[in-house]
Amino acid sequence: MAKVNDIDQEALFAFRDQVEEDATKADRWPTVVAHWDGGSASRIEFEDKTAHIGGEDELNPMQFVLAALAACDVDLVAMHASMMGLEVRSLRVEASGHFNVQSYIGLRGRPGPGYDEIAYKVVLDAPEATPAQREELSRLCREGSPVGDTLERNVSMTLEFA
Repeated sequence: MAKVNDIDQEALFAFRDQVEEDATKADRWPTVVAHWDGGSASRIEFEDKTAHIGGEDELNPMQFVLAALAACDVDLVAMHASMMGLEVRSLRVEASGHFNVQSYIGLRGRPGPGYDEIAYKVVLDAPEATPAQREELSRLCREGSPVGDTLERNVSMTLEFA
């Protein structure tokens, strides 16, 4: 079983082949539950995993949005570099964005409180990567990042307030 960058290539290629034959194998519908922990702190639960957002010494939800984008693209680049057989010495994604909280604090008729601009940069140290491979990894970030795709389009949301 070949591993590149601690990622099992054989398993990745096998999964990709399964999805090519049956696209439903790629479907995901996760559900997370956020519990208020006082102040601005939340405890997030997903299956047997727990994370904390907000409050003292934790990322706030908007920082988590940037963190989700950065972490998604770290995962994407590492995975595809491994599939290309490229050793990654280091990899980081720097993400920043602008938003205004007027609407969040209750001021009516103000701009939406979400990000209106996000910029991010992938810094990859993979000495054997050719310019064509780097361009392919860049294309995959633009076209294959689930978080990036979510942020770039209007996603239908349904709210039930009980």
